[in-house]
Formats: sequence, C-alpha cells, structure tokens
Amino acid sequence: MYFQKKRVIAMLLAGGQGSRLKVLTEKTAKPAVPFGGKYRIIDFPLSNCVNSGIDTVGILTQYQPLELNEYIGNGQPWNLNKTHSCAQVLPPYERHDKKSGWYKGTANAIYQNIDFVDRFDPDYVVVLSGDHIYKMDYAAMVAYHEEHGASATIAVRNVPLSEASRFGILNTNPDNTIYEFEEKPAKPKSTNASMGIYCFNWKDLRNALLVDEDDPKSSNDFGKNIIPYLLNNGHKLMAYPFDGYWKDVGTISSLWEANMELLGKNPAFNLRGDERFKIYARNSAMPSSYIDEASRITNAFVAEGSSIYGTVKHSVISVGCTVGKGALVEDSVVMPGVTIEDGAIVRNAILGENSKVCKNAVVGGAFDKDEDRKISVTSKGAVVEAGSVLRPGDML
Repeated sequence: MYFQKKRVIAMLLAGGQGSRLKVLTEKTAKPAVPFGGKYRIIDFPLSNCVNSGIDTVGILTQYQPLELNEYIGNGQPWNLNKTHSCAQVLPPYERHDKKSGWYKGTANAIYQNIDFVDRFDPDYVVVLSGDHIYKMDYAAMVAYHEEHGASATIAVRNVPLSEASRFGILNTNPDNTIYEFEEKPAKPKSTNASMGIYCFNWKDLRNALLVDEDDPKSSNDFGKNIIPYLLNNGHKLMAYPFDGYWKDVGTISSLWEANMELLGKNPAFNLRGDERFKIYARNSAMPSSYIDEASRITNAFVAEGSSIYGTVKHSVISVGCTVGKGALVEDSVVMPGVTIEDGAIVRNAILGENSKVCKNAVVGGAFDKDEDRKISVTSKGAVVEAGSVLRPGDML
C-alpha cells in the first residue's frame, strides 16, 4: 500500500486511565469523557490538528478503548477520512521483536508505533495529550521549531511559582533555548511549565526512542527520559511560549472548573463565534431542545435533544437530558442522557452519562465561599433514589 510522505504528523496519547477522575472513568477512557455539553475531551486536540493543517493523526489508546474507538471511527467528524489523511487508532499489539504488551509509558507508546510513523516518513512529529482543553495552532509551533533549528520544541506556559512543582519545569536562556529540565521539582528554578505538547525532528526522536527502549532502568517517559536524553546529548531544545487558555482536566475539580469557564458573556474559554478555530465533534443527530414555558434558564448551555421544564442556573446541560418540573440545576455539569426528575435539586455537581436523579432527591449543595468547593459526582448510569441525598463531595 502506498503512503504519501508527510511533512508533519501528530501522535495523540489517549490511553490514560484517568484515575483522578474517579467514578467518571470507571467505564470510560479519560479522552472520551464528555465536555461542554456536546463534545468529548479528545475533540479539542483532534480539532486543533485539523485547524493546523495536520491531516494524519495516530491515536494511541489503551484503557477502556471501546467507547473511544467507536467515537473516533474513521475520523469523519474531523475531516480525517480523506484519501491521504487519517485518524488511525493504535492500540498495543504483538510486535515481531516481542517488545509488546501494554504501553509502559508515553515514550514506549510512540516506540511501539515506530512502524506507523515510518510509513509517512515525516520531517516532524507533534506529540499531544488527549486530556487537555485548549485551542492551539500547531502549525505556528512547527514553524517556530523549524526556524530555530531545534531537535525538540516544548510548548510552555507561565504558572504561579506556588504551582510550579506540579509540572515539568523548563529552565531557559533569554532566547528560549532550554538548558535544563526538571520533572516536578521541589524547588523550581523557573515558572516555565511544560504543557506536554512536543514537536520533534522525527529522526532525532526515533533514535532517542530506540536508545530509551534498550535502557532497562528507563521509565519510558518523555519528561523523565526522552527530554533529558536529548539535552544531555547536545541537541538543541526550544521552549515555545503559549499564553492562551489551557487546562488539564484530569481531576474532578478541574473538569468542573473548565466547564464553568465556558459560561458568561465573556467566558475564560470561548467556544462561541470563533469561525477560524472551530471545535468539531461527532454529531448526536438529535432534535432541537424543548424549553417549557414554566422553565427558567439563566447563564447556561443547553445542548440539543434536551427537555427543560425546571430551573437551570449557571450550568452545562449536555445532549439528550431532561430537567423535570420544579427541579433545580445550579453550578453543575450534566453529561449526556441524564434524567433529573420533578422536584430534584442538583448543586455543585457533575452527573455522569445516563444517570438519573429521581423525584425530590438532592445531589450536592451550597458551599461556604471560604472553603474549597466540594463537587458531588454520579457515575455513568447511576441512580439517586427518590428523596435521597448525595452530600457535597460524595460520589455514587
């Protein structure tokens, strides 16, 4: 089979278990978790690829892959199903050299798919994570990488010093060349945090992956192994500053916050009115939402296929949901297919797909502004029985 040479391809790491999302990822891979009413988390890096002119994407899946694989399909929603473009799902498989099995780390995941990358003989490979919410022009990053003659370029954002120890920190010269990389340092020397978005010369990365795989002591990780290897062997590494919206939605609180940051007249992350950088998703093919005359909706997203009879305040209602008469949904994320029956109250919560809050039940509650917000969560298909209470911070 003939494969057209590509200047740039993307490899999207989408196999993480997402254990910090707890009950939301018991049956669903983190990149397939719903977001923003009508999207999945993976829609954002995939749409970024399309909007950046990258038409070949390898998607490395592992944990709970069925739903994610079905969602990606042949890549049609992102226009990645043309003759010389593709969105290729790449699960672990049995290799001829027997170095196979579960992906041992981010670098090992790319190593196991060297043959896929070699088919396209790319000049550059962009390595992405499948669990971040943001819009980014990867083409601009590739151009920056090429202009500076780097072996690797890492997207960075400035974070508060108090948070820097949570990230891989890049210590740079005034011209943004990287001279040191520290993985989650106790005493950070800078606030340049790696976003886990990389551009590599494929030849340099390929060699580093082969060396890394032969090291029995390696963690097979980009931050812990590949980046330090390139630095220690004299390769030029650049930091690519990014000041747009970006959020790692790997925790309950960050997922809730990112959804809330879509709301308002001037949202922190705006999904409306940006024709140049659209976010594409698989169409749910549902009818328009029904808004009853007795309902009251303020500062909210209501996706298609929903029926609203009660009150919705500062919340995200996903596709195919029902909010019953006299029910209240406030400061909450309601994922697809949820039913909230008459008289139920939902506050400061995330309701998992196809869950049900029965009549007069209560999920979550108000919070003291001096305290951390406690988010109540229901898992996929969970049922909160009639009249029962799921307290703030509890999970079902």
